[in-house]
Amino acid sequence: MATQPVDIPTLLRRIPLFSELSDADLERVLRFARERRLARGEVLFQRGDLPHGFYFLVSGQVKLAFSSAQGTEKVVEILGPMQSFGEAVMFMNRPYPVFAEALSESVLLHIGQAVVTELIEQDSKFALKLLAGMSVRMHGLVSDVETYSLRSSVQRVIGYLLQQADGDKPCEFALPTSKQVIASRLNLTPETLSRIFHDLSDAGLITVHGKHITLHDPTRLARYQS
Repeated sequence: MATQPVDIPTLLRRIPLFSELSDADLERVLRFARERRLARGEVLFQRGDLPHGFYFLVSGQVKLAFSSAQGTEKVVEILGPMQSFGEAVMFMNRPYPVFAEALSESVLLHIGQAVVTELIEQDSKFALKLLAGMSVRMHGLVSDVETYSLRSSVQRVIGYLLQQADGDKPCEFALPTSKQVIASRLNLTPETLSRIFHDLSDAGLITVHGKHITLHDPTRLARYQS
């Protein structure tokens, strides 16, 4: 893994939560910010660990997931660069309900809880921005529940593929992570995901070569009914 140090002050300015802080407040945050590097497959925290702040993903990819009593894994969220996570749990004084694992070599910033609490107490605008960010995450989770409850497995896969597309033109892209992780994220088994890919390929809508997907006609794909 590369050991080039990150420019923490510049990165803090890129976090929407901190973008409007004064230089003095940013210096305070800087004292509570720590760089963390993870190798692929390395666990950042386990389910049941106590949080002491939140994380900002600088580069790489991290999954949030939990394991059932039967040992199967459910991926709750896949996080990419410039995303933060752990803010809500930080204030609950409860253990993490999920574990976090790097899907690739990753660089993160950990922001200590103490400085966030101080900023909330002195700046109502900061508190509102923090609440807004958590509300967006909550809205996304509710949307996920709606998707799993009301959309078929085929519709879920098509929706995911169209999120990766560049408009309505034919395009090619590489899946951002393994098919197994994507299947779990979509609440599917890997076998179901492979079958749907095969069916969409047979219909002439996509071509699959390993992790590379070609969408031949996104508009027609969006209208496809299994």
